[in-house]
Amino acid sequence: MLVTATVLIILASSVIPMARNGIRRQRELELRRDLREMRNAIDDYKNKVDQQKIKAPAPENNGYPESLEKLVEGETMMGKTAKMRFLRRIPVDPFTGKADWGKRSISDDPSSYGWGGGNVYDVYSLAQGTGSDGIPYKDW
Repeated sequence: MLVTATVLIILASSVIPMARNGIRRQRELELRRDLREMRNAIDDYKNKVDQQKIKAPAPENNGYPESLEKLVEGETMMGKTAKMRFLRRIPVDPFTGKADWGKRSISDDPSSYGWGGGNVYDVYSLAQGTGSDGIPYKDW
C-alpha cells in the first residue's frame, strides 16, 4: 500500500508541471491567433480604402482605422448604405483577460510601446512575461 501511494505521488508530481505547460501553450496559441486576426483586419481595412471600396478615414490616417472599435463597427461601403465589418469583436488577450491591446500608429517608431494616436497600424499584447520561445509577449 505504501509503495502504491509513493508511485501515485511521483506520477502526480510529474503531471502537474506538464498540465501547467499545456495551459500556457494553449494561451500562447490563442494570443498568436488573436494578434494575427487583428493584424489581418487592419491590413484588410487598409486594402479596402486603397481600392476605394469603403469610405476613407481622415487623410492624416493614411488609410488606417482610427481605432480597433472601427474594425468592429465597420465602414460604409462606397455607393451603398451597408457597412463592411472587419472583426466580429475585439479579442480578449488570454494572458490579461481584457480586450485591451497596445497600439502603434503609422507615425510611431516600430519598436515603441506608446501610441501616438490618430490611427492603428499595429497591435501588441500588454501582457507581462516571456513566451516559451524566450520572446516577451509584447514583442510578438
